[in-house]
Formats: sequence, structure tokens, C-alpha cells
Amino acid sequence: MNTKDLYNSQASDWARNEPILLSDYSARPFVMDLCEPTRGKRILDIGCGEGYVGRKIAIAGAKHVHGIDISEKMIEAAIANQVNSGLENLSYAVQDIRNAELTVAESYDIVLGMFLFNYLSVEDTQLVMKKAFDVIKPGGYFIFSVPHPFLAFLKKDKYPFYFEAQNGYFSGRNILFPGEIWRRDGVSVNVQCIHKTFEDYFKGLNDSGFTTMAEVYELRITEEQFKLDPAFFGPLMDYPLHVAFKIKKQDK
Repeated sequence: MNTKDLYNSQASDWARNEPILLSDYSARPFVMDLCEPTRGKRILDIGCGEGYVGRKIAIAGAKHVHGIDISEKMIEAAIANQVNSGLENLSYAVQDIRNAELTVAESYDIVLGMFLFNYLSVEDTQLVMKKAFDVIKPGGYFIFSVPHPFLAFLKKDKYPFYFEAQNGYFSGRNILFPGEIWRRDGVSVNVQCIHKTFEDYFKGLNDSGFTTMAEVYELRITEEQFKLDPAFFGPLMDYPLHVAFKIKKQDK
């Protein structure tokens, strides 16, 4: 199933205002902290889904957050939540970032990509990174998160998160791994990961025009999260779950 159909079919299972998905605890809060300070900033949220992270950033005081996603149903859910919340510093569009016409005039302080690149090939990842570079203001940041490249080969059981590895770490490069993640209430959602190595991400950034050193963080379950729900978080203790990248576009 392609990404658009995958998320159109399960958009209602992603809709939330409070953390319920695994990565709402293990990744998204950390990445939102990486975006600070957001007050007064213009932010582009690519692959925004139903808008969970963008809403949190908008509430924190961003000047404007514009979210784009390939799934019409996810964008419908994002707009419905925006209407209900009354937030005016949000906007959304149904777009495939690979084909989206982003102009330099639409420059942003931050371009954010939460679990976007696991749905893109190595070639499309580089294409999108170049688009991000072009619309980031000098001195602005590109911040994104991805599943840890090694996780699919390290974790053999399913609950509460897994990818089904195809081939090995290097021979599986650019191959789609199907996966599944569970919410804390027991509902599961299907996900996908086109496997890439750390080398692919760094080469993509370099070839896109970024010249500074990226900050890189390997994200994991914390002791506080384990204490909150040992049954849910316990199976993932001491695993490298996700990676967050933050890189600055050089001032002119």
C-alpha cells in the first residue's frame, strides 16, 4: 500500500491532542524542544500528518506553522482540530512534498520533518532535503527525525513497535520495511520504513547545500517514561529507537 492510501485508511487512529503513540513520548517532545525558541518564528511542517506537533508548536507561540501532507484524510483531521481549537496561526495543504512548488519567497525559520524520510527513497530524500534547504532562511534550521537505522535489525519481537527487516543492514538499503506501532490504549497502526543508513542522511544533507555540522541525537525510552507505564515501555528499554537531526543553514 502506498503512503497516501496507508494514511487515508487510518487517519482517525492518528488523531489526538495528547500523547498516546509510542513516539509521542520517545521522540516528539525531544524534537519540539530542539525547535525552541519558536515564539515569533515561521515554520514549515512537511509530512505533518494530522498536525499534532505543529499544533503544539503553534500553541507555544510560533508566528505561523504551515503543514503539508500527502494524505487528504490526515489534512482533514488537522483542519477539523484547528477549527475546534480556534488556533489562527496554522495553515494546511494537501501536497506531495516531492512535487510541491516551494518558492524562496516562502522562506521559513525552521523546516520540520517528523518521520517523513522513512517513507521516501534515498533519491527522494535528497530531493526533499534540497527543497528544505532552499526555503530555510539563512541562520534557520532544518530539524527532522527518523527511525534509528539499526533498530529493525536489533529488535526481533513486535510489541509495541517494529519494522520487518528485509535483507541486511547494507543490502537492505533503499528497501521498504513494513512495520507496526501500538498506542498505549492497545490500538495499532501500520507504518513503513524505506531503510537508509546514517551515511545516506549525511550525504543527503551535504549534497543539498548544508555546510555546518549536524547535531545528532539517538532517542530512547527514559526512566521516567518506563515508570509511567512499565508494560508498554519496558520492552523497548535500552534500544536506539529514533534519531533526531538539527542542522543550521549558514548565514550569508
